[in-house]
Amino acid sequence: MTDIIIMAERALSHSRARVRCSRCGAGILLLALSIMLATAALAADRTTASSAVYVSDSAFGDVMDGLRLAIEERGLVINNIMHMNEMLERTGADLGMDQPLFGDAESVEFCSAVLSRRMMAEDPTRIVNCPFIIAVYTLLDQPGKTFVTHRRWSAEALASSQAMTEVATMLEQIAEQAVTW
Repeated sequence: MTDIIIMAERALSHSRARVRCSRCGAGILLLALSIMLATAALAADRTTASSAVYVSDSAFGDVMDGLRLAIEERGLVINNIMHMNEMLERTGADLGMDQPLFGDAESVEFCSAVLSRRMMAEDPTRIVNCPFIIAVYTLLDQPGKTFVTHRRWSAEALASSQAMTEVATMLEQIAEQAVTW
């Protein structure tokens, strides 16, 4: 369902461009909005305004391998792999919160020197977006599914920044490649 939302948002984005150059653009925009709202209601539990979630039927290890490959084949460097599940289990035990949150969970942080520099040259406050992070996890109540998630920015932020649009596109492409591994 998340893929449907992402496709609807892309359709909406493309229809906005058509509105400027077409008399029937309003109809296209309404159609895209209708599709987006209908699918968003179905998948609201997995997609928020601040994150994009992708689902794979592949094993956790396979998706992690796909993510590493997708990052490295773009010439990007993985800075760190954070073992989130291990950390949460360790600290949860110390806090008396023994309920596991994930089956497996790791966050991969990586960088693109070119994109990072460009986005911060446009706006120094974008330093909070660096490094880029994509997380992979499994849920105990959904065996056989592996989830991939990354940060998502508002349409306004993307419309005002070529660099942020490139970052968002890169994260989408990497996540999509990881879930198809």
